[in-house]
Amino acid sequence: MRKIAIIDDYLDNALTMADWRPVMKDCAITVFNDHLHDLDALASRLAPFEIICAMRERTPFQKELLDRLPNLKLLCSTAPRNAVIDVGYAASRGVTVCGTGSSNGATAELTWALILAFMRNIPGEYQNVRQGGWQQKIGRDVSYLTLGVIGLGRLGAKVAKVGKAFGMQVIAWSPNMTKETAEAAGATLVTKEELFSRADIVTVHMVLSDRTRGMIGAAELARMKPDALFVNTSRGPLVDEAALIHVLREERIAGAALDAFDVEPLSEHHPLRRLPNVLITPHIGYVTAVTYDVFFGDTVENVVAYLAGKPIRVMNPLAETSRAEPRFLDRPGLR
Repeated sequence: MRKIAIIDDYLDNALTMADWRPVMKDCAITVFNDHLHDLDALASRLAPFEIICAMRERTPFQKELLDRLPNLKLLCSTAPRNAVIDVGYAASRGVTVCGTGSSNGATAELTWALILAFMRNIPGEYQNVRQGGWQQKIGRDVSYLTLGVIGLGRLGAKVAKVGKAFGMQVIAWSPNMTKETAEAAGATLVTKEELFSRADIVTVHMVLSDRTRGMIGAAELARMKPDALFVNTSRGPLVDEAALIHVLREERIAGAALDAFDVEPLSEHHPLRRLPNVLITPHIGYVTAVTYDVFFGDTVENVVAYLAGKPIRVMNPLAETSRAEPRFLDRPGLR
């Protein structure tokens, strides 16, 4: 039988989020729930497989790995694009790379969950009550604050509009942002320097690329107010991690709320796991029932089409993020 690998399935739910039966009659599926950083171990594990189903940017597929996968013909990634797959080189080796649709705003929802949890000290209050205590510290109202949004694409615009609904002053910046784009999201376009100086909450919503990697460094973080919050639910390498850890250790800012990191999963002893002024989640921005329904439903469709010799969703690295509707909204957990 033809061999399929599903990798980085941390929650062991890839096979339950879609109907894989049309694939199982022709293929043997192996699911890997762990993540391998070591190239030799990863290449050895994946070498036998003709089809690999990857979760967006968890495992890079660059030349060094692709050269060691002689049987690979189809690489299915969830989401419409994947910055850690060398699509061009894969094509030169006869490997088709395909993507999927995505949900409409799960990461924007998590962004606000993190902001509100930090501003009202919800993790601390929760632990305090569980341990027999009562009120611990006074919270902050977001309504009177300035929200600085870096990037007003699909997700950044949603975050900005929620801030506006709370009554916040919303300012925004990105390298190519126009005044009209900002105003459409209820924001005011400012310079990068002004955003970091004025904002009480800075939240990042940029696509990771060679141009945006490290776009927030020590100079930008140094401009932030001592009581400001830095939020990143996009990609870790957008930010100079060492510089961020420094300002957090020195308490130059109030804290950070983070869902994305340079290397994932975070090592057990990573300083971000232990800094008291950091609210941290394990890259769960897109980890929702509806998103996974779309991801794996589209993945199955791609594999079925490939096996039948029909056209599939070939990945375009420059494509805009696409939205798709979930297939099984009546299933428990999706509503």
